[in-house]
Amino acid sequence: MDRNGWQLCVAPMIDVTDRHCRYFHRLLAPRARLYTEMITTGALTHGDVARHLAFSQQEHPVALQLGGSEPQALGLAAKLGEQWGYDEINLNCGCPSERVQKGSFGACLMAEPTLVADCVKAMQDVVSVPITVKHRLGLDWDESYGFVQDFVGALYDVGCRVFIIHARNAVLKGLTPKDNREVPALRYDQAAQLKHDFPEAVMVLNGGLTSQEDCEQERHRFDGVMLGRAPWHNPIVLREMSQAWWPLDTLLPEQEVIEALACYAHAQTQAGVPLRVVVRPLLGLFNGRPRSRLWRRMLSDSSLLNDSKADLIRQAYDLVGAPA
Repeated sequence: MDRNGWQLCVAPMIDVTDRHCRYFHRLLAPRARLYTEMITTGALTHGDVARHLAFSQQEHPVALQLGGSEPQALGLAAKLGEQWGYDEINLNCGCPSERVQKGSFGACLMAEPTLVADCVKAMQDVVSVPITVKHRLGLDWDESYGFVQDFVGALYDVGCRVFIIHARNAVLKGLTPKDNREVPALRYDQAAQLKHDFPEAVMVLNGGLTSQEDCEQERHRFDGVMLGRAPWHNPIVLREMSQAWWPLDTLLPEQEVIEALACYAHAQTQAGVPLRVVVRPLLGLFNGRPRSRLWRRMLSDSSLLNDSKADLIRQAYDLVGAPA
């Protein structure tokens, strides 16, 4: 396992990090580790596997995030993920939504470390790619360090070596998922204590990181950082971080990024994917630039999108204009 493979990650986000979003993010950040939306074991057992798991080879390294709490079902889902070519299988132990709680997975699993350890072991037994866990620091308003230390320790004991720490609690009752990204206090020091106590593990910090400056401040204490909503609202942050952290890498010029996106959109629309689905992740690309509103308006215009002509991306870029 390459311990450096988690230096820059983009978080799994439902209704955000679909395959089209990931393809776009890869153009901006060649070394970033990308994550799927959370996919439940039931969706893979009873649903359209290809629809859930298909992705572009350009997305590597890409991780499949699973939601579930039954070791056997997670083992089967992880095996499918490896067969489809994913580089990592990640278990969601951080989502606080009521719907996820009703399925007995997500953040509520932190109250059952033995069960989570069984789930991790069941997946490890059937795949060769890393099995990782994304979790919170605690549940509800209990901020005792011992709780998360015991949780991580139980998984470490069965061989889990990569932990993605959303550095705040998950409040299971009374807060919406959006509130849970903002209201519980961030506790980076407690997350860093986990790295101190489990030095052989890869510890990735998530939560509250929105800029290169934020990540630089915490980078020395962790093996990597994971950005959440920031790349959705301001995708260029991925390019900025790639330039700063890997200055010898050659990044695609902006015009070539646009051309790659147009070609990709053409291929996807030819395969029956609505153009609006493909361009949705692109809306924030030029935030802060003159005429960025025009870019967003064109890529959101239903009359233009209904034509499903990928050349719309080129046309919008021509109007926005190249950077000064």
